Amino acid sequence: MARFRDTAIARIRAWSARRHGVDDLPVKVERRRIYIVPTWFGLMLTALLIAMLVAGLNYSSNLGIAFAFFMASTVLVAMHHCHRNLLGLTVDAKLEVDALAGADALFFFMLRNESAVDRRDVEVRLDTVVATRSVAIGCYEEVMLAVPVAHRGVSRWNQFELRTTYPFGWFRAWTYVQAPLTAFVAPAPGGNRPLPAVTAASGQAARSESRGEEDFAGLRSYTPGIPLKHMAWKTLARGGEAAVRVYSDLGARPEWLEWTSLEGLDTETRLSQLSRWIAESETGHQRPYGIRIPGVEIPPGRGPAHRWRCLRALACHGMPPT
Repeated sequence: MARFRDTAIARIRAWSARRHGVDDLPVKVERRRIYIVPTWFGLMLTALLIAMLVAGLNYSSNLGIAFAFFMASTVLVAMHHCHRNLLGLTVDAKLEVDALAGADALFFFMLRNESAVDRRDVEVRLDTVVATRSVAIGCYEEVMLAVPVAHRGVSRWNQFELRTTYPFGWFRAWTYVQAPLTAFVAPAPGGNRPLPAVTAASGQAARSESRGEEDFAGLRSYTPGIPLKHMAWKTLARGGEAAVRVYSDLGARPEWLEWTSLEGLDTETRLSQLSRWIAESETGHQRPYGIRIPGVEIPPGRGPAHRWRCLRALACHGMPPT
């Protein structure tokens, strides 16, 4: 039974996609987009009303017949309200999101009610993830769906669904929004290798004597006016000439996170290590960083947008182009 149900739903989804085509968001739900069927409670209520009507006719019970017709009219009114609960509702969504493997991809939807009636218990569905909101007259509601993503790569959904069983749960009305949703799933941070050394213009700069955002660059002769805290006292104590320590600014030196520096590791392990390096580079210092992986080079930068750009490149590595 479950297999038959899944097959029927898949065919309905495919037919709806062919009928409406790809939607440009935001979308206002029109009458021809809404489908409605009775729920199991509605079917049982229908069977009960038929039985009441037959019994009333059989036993000439005017009260039973009148009650059956009263309930039938109530069912029709409930069907109208269920259908109207979606009619004219405007929906928008963020089509592309970023996530880490093993976590959730957070999709945001916006429901806007520009009509003169409240919209109650509207469900937004993506796969098996559901969120329910009510939207007052002239208001809007933001809906967030946290969709689990277990593996690195690019996850896509061709449509999402709005559904309601308001007011009594006797009918189910729904509509499909044909908007492609994409989650770029970057590898979860992993590995235990330290960040590579900073690449200077003339080679690799040593970090062993770094101080904050500066890197030890050598000694030069002392000249009057230089603060004594920069004096090389050990050199002077050994009988050498007065000298001062010179530091170069590491903030101006980009840090390159390179695929080739992870020799001996398989593809997924390399990507996880690069993901960890990106997180450490973003939170550990104020130095710009960039990545080099096969086919992609992202120039050094900083900030959340740059971080997700780098992680998106890792998510798409090895994926077929779209």
